[in-house]
Amino acid sequence: MTMKLAPMLASGCTAVLKPAELAPLSTLKIGEIWTNIKGAPPGVVNIVPGLGDVAGEAIVDHPTVRKISFTGSTEKGRRIMERSSKNMKRLTLELGGKGPMIVFNDANIDKAAFLANLFGTMSNG
Repeated sequence: MTMKLAPMLASGCTAVLKPAELAPLSTLKIGEIWTNIKGAPPGVVNIVPGLGDVAGEAIVDHPTVRKISFTGSTEKGRRIMERSSKNMKRLTLELGGKGPMIVFNDANIDKAAFLANLFGTMSNG
């Protein structure tokens, strides 16, 4: 999220961020930090938590949003590309997912393998 937020702010743009449904807290914390920065203009960093099929598509479909940057599954990226083509939005898509997982020597290997497979399946569409 910070890889996307920093260039937006540096170029003078307003940011509307929709965090992943499974990991919204770090993005909400960044929004909280922004509001506590002395002199930070209100409304420049906006966090919109919610489901991708609702909140995400509302952002993609909104006529005044000119650029979409998305990290996630190829299936969702394809859907975003199709929907955003109606307004000719600029897109940056990072698709396919390669979520690293660190497993320490004292871990339950069977449980780690199960969770890696579960979350790998979820992130790939």
